[in-house]
Amino acid sequence: MQDKDLELQDNKDTEFENYTLETSRVTKVTKGAKRFRFSAMVVVGNRKGSVGIGKGVGSDPRVAISKALKKAKDSIVSINITENTIPHEVIYDYKAAKLLLKPAVSGTGIIAGKSIKPILELAGVRDILSKRLGTTNKKTNIYCCFKALESLKKR
Repeated sequence: MQDKDLELQDNKDTEFENYTLETSRVTKVTKGAKRFRFSAMVVVGNRKGSVGIGKGVGSDPRVAISKALKKAKDSIVSINITENTIPHEVIYDYKAAKLLLKPAVSGTGIIAGKSIKPILELAGVRDILSKRLGTTNKKTNIYCCFKALESLKKR
């Protein structure tokens, strides 16, 4: 019985692809010394309308990535995709970031910045126009894109 449950779990995990958006070394300065840790942001998606993002911090880059992957799988949301694009235009503000996402005709491709493109690809959007306004902070723009996709109306 447990073997079947384990197989089902493995199939669920392999259904989603993951992509590491960013890894960075972060430092906490204390009275005695500097403490180095690693931060990672990961996006997971099945290219069929489900996508999630997560951020993890650990003593090793692998630990940080595995924590981020677990959080990304827990935050998966389903988005509405019609004819390989989003159903309507959306302008979303998140902190200092502002993002414009517009539906595009078939064959346009993903016109997006470096931090936004992997999220849209793993969500399953094939044709979209986007413009990043406001901050150039990578993490803030990633969260803004995720929230903008979440805010799409269901039809």
